[in-house]
Amino acid sequence: MSVADIKAARNVLPIVSVQNLYNITDRKHEDVLDYCTRENLGFIPWFPLATGSLAKPGSALDRIAQRQGAEPGQVALAWLLKKSPVTLPIPGTSKVGHLEENIAAAFVELDDATFAELDGLGKSKHQTA
Repeated sequence: MSVADIKAARNVLPIVSVQNLYNITDRKHEDVLDYCTRENLGFIPWFPLATGSLAKPGSALDRIAQRQGAEPGQVALAWLLKKSPVTLPIPGTSKVGHLEENIAAAFVELDDATFAELDGLGKSKHQTA
């Protein structure tokens, strides 16, 4: 959905949430997230754990995760949660251990400097997309 799509749909029926592809490595729908934040519409990032090469051992995300005492996926989810108060990531999993790890992401606290560092990781890819 684009912002124009959401606006058109809202002329016909109430919209309470939007689900678009969005994660730390793919931010082509950042304008939709910004719109949802302004309009207080829920935003469900589809594929929230797509961290790609950012999560490889020794990568920037991995180093940040180590500093936080967390896993890269947890930090990526914590970044999403801090990005906007309307964001509701729902990472799918079939293993209880992964579920527990994903839930623990809600307790990963990112200070503003770490959040800005994480925010910068996907910017260059997003800007070239």
